Amino acid sequence: MRIGELGRRAGVSTRALRHYEELGLLPARRRANGYRDYDERDLRVVAEIRSLVELGFALEETRPFVECLRAGHATGSSCPDSRAVQRRKVAEVDEWLARLQAVRDQLAAQLGEPPDPRCAITSDVT
Repeated sequence: MRIGELGRRAGVSTRALRHYEELGLLPARRRANGYRDYDERDLRVVAEIRSLVELGFALEETRPFVECLRAGHATGSSCPDSRAVQRRKVAEVDEWLARLQAVRDQLAAQLGEPPDPRCAITSDVT
């Protein structure tokens, strides 16, 4: 499929696809006429990139997931390098939550309200 069709099917712009190519996340094969040529595996890779970016991953953080898919694994998160990135992202989110909780508690205290126990961060997140 050509770049426009891949973009339509994946729900991303051709500009984004070219950017993924520049970063080495989406290698493009070229037809004899110079047009980029993509297949269903590429659609799957773009969908993986898109879903990870929507979760807050930076494009470079998607690389291990893409490599995992390209290596033939069923999911991009089934490889050790991908899992390591996921663990780092969970730790990052936990830090954000703790900071937000501290801000919330401070604002509530300024209003004379007690901390909301429903918002308490627990350490049993896995």
